[in-house]
Amino acid sequence: MNTFHEVVYTINIEKQGWLKKKNKESIEKQILKRVTGMVSPGEMLAMLGPSGSGKTTLLTALGGRLGGKLGGTISYNGKPFNSVMKRNTGFVTQDDVLYPHLTVTETLVFTALLRLPKSLTKQQKVEQAEAVITQLRLTRCKTSIIGDALVRGISGGERKRVSIGQEMLINPSLLFLDEPTSGLDSTTAQRIVSTLWELTRGGRTIVMTIHQPSSKLFYLFHKVLLLSEGNPLFFGNRSEVMDYFQRIGFSPSVAMNPADFLLDLANGISPDESSQDNQNEVKQKLVFSYKSNLDENLKAETLDAKIQVKDVSDHKNSDRWSTTWVQQFMILLRRGLKERRHESFKVLKIAQVTVIALLCGLLWWQSDTDHIQDQSGLLFFYTDFWGFFPLFQAIFTFPQEREMLVKERSSGMYKLSAYFLSRTIGDLPMELVLPTMFCILTYWMAGLKPDALSFLYALFTILLSVLVSQGLGLALGATVMDLKSAAVLGSVIIPNLNLTQLIHIHLIQDYVRTKETENEECMSDEQCLDNETVKSGPKRMKSVHVKYKDDEVIPGWLT
Repeated sequence: MNTFHEVVYTINIEKQGWLKKKNKESIEKQILKRVTGMVSPGEMLAMLGPSGSGKTTLLTALGGRLGGKLGGTISYNGKPFNSVMKRNTGFVTQDDVLYPHLTVTETLVFTALLRLPKSLTKQQKVEQAEAVITQLRLTRCKTSIIGDALVRGISGGERKRVSIGQEMLINPSLLFLDEPTSGLDSTTAQRIVSTLWELTRGGRTIVMTIHQPSSKLFYLFHKVLLLSEGNPLFFGNRSEVMDYFQRIGFSPSVAMNPADFLLDLANGISPDESSQDNQNEVKQKLVFSYKSNLDENLKAETLDAKIQVKDVSDHKNSDRWSTTWVQQFMILLRRGLKERRHESFKVLKIAQVTVIALLCGLLWWQSDTDHIQDQSGLLFFYTDFWGFFPLFQAIFTFPQEREMLVKERSSGMYKLSAYFLSRTIGDLPMELVLPTMFCILTYWMAGLKPDALSFLYALFTILLSVLVSQGLGLALGATVMDLKSAAVLGSVIIPNLNLTQLIHIHLIQDYVRTKETENEECMSDEQCLDNETVKSGPKRMKSVHVKYKDDEVIPGWLT
């Protein structure tokens, strides 16, 4: 039994104005106001209310995924709801956060491998995923990719069932769903809720928020919680809701969908057209009636259960994981490679790099070694392009996967270090193959030092530059975790890296010319120049400096 007793949630809202005061003032706003209720195994609880009524906030709190000033008590089977229980409950978000290029089977199998306990074999986990596919009637589309707005895949209703299936894999006795029918037509919504109703017959507890269900859907619910601006207006059996409001003087004047009638009341719209009460007065009457008729009895029922609970803020995180770190890393690496198989060697990327490489090779075709400035320009482009290209791609990695990372981490699927390392290593093939191809084409076309050792040294330098740029991009993306901010940050960082390549700046002040101002692009450029100018091949890691004489650039190795 899932019980919540006088749940209160408060947020601080900072006052905004043109003039910022030294002492920032903030006001507290209650989102949830002493909400109480309980739901037993085999029951489906529907939370109704208009937008902004606190439905999703309460659902998130009950699922153990809400931080901040949360008061009251939340328990499950007589025990405080903690992080261990959170991993064993299902939580389906309103938006279907799924990888678009994985098939239905791949999505559920990878989830099973990560979430199911290590006591099960791999084959048993795969069989569990197949059983969920059959249970949710996804057999017809199990080999189809998920898809998204740009990639055609399965339908919206099938995507929702896949999201539900991910949570069903752990066989949860308690399942939370946020707006499972949002964006679906009435027929598809009926199928989704009917599937959930069938799950309750197996003893599962279903708690969902729903905005405006049809009358058919409404009669599938066992219990109803009606919220308005964080205040509970009704909690009880679905069969009693219309009788309750009729007793307190609110009954529909015409036959209508009970859910529509409840939403009108939650918005303060009185069914009595002759009533002179405004919306706030109607809401106040409903809140007062709830406190007078239902609140005390409901609190007594929760106390009679003799549940000993602690404050929800006292729980500590658990270190228990379903899989080992190595298993998490290997599964995430395989999943990442499958998800990005469509872009690993995309024709457009290969064509882009090939065209640029050929253009560079033609512009610097068999350049004479006596014209060192020409070759210096090519080497500068080497390091500049392969310092910019990987960084700008990597900077979007984490912001693009933010929703997926938050969803899976909140379910306790893997450690952050396993995800980071698997993502970094999974990107290496594409990150290293393209610069290798670029270097092979341009190095020999441009007539750079024609020996294998010098070529390998130049290639090694470029690849190291790529790895450093990729790492910097990942770090910057992880810092902002927002696509727009990442784009702005990248456009600011990259030009500044170019500016600090001091070897190409004339008349720079002595106090600026320091080792601390060098970056990876500058160091890579210096090593490539060193490689081309030392006759016997690269012997040591040294810096190439530029001296200036009568405004004429003289390479340091010539003076």
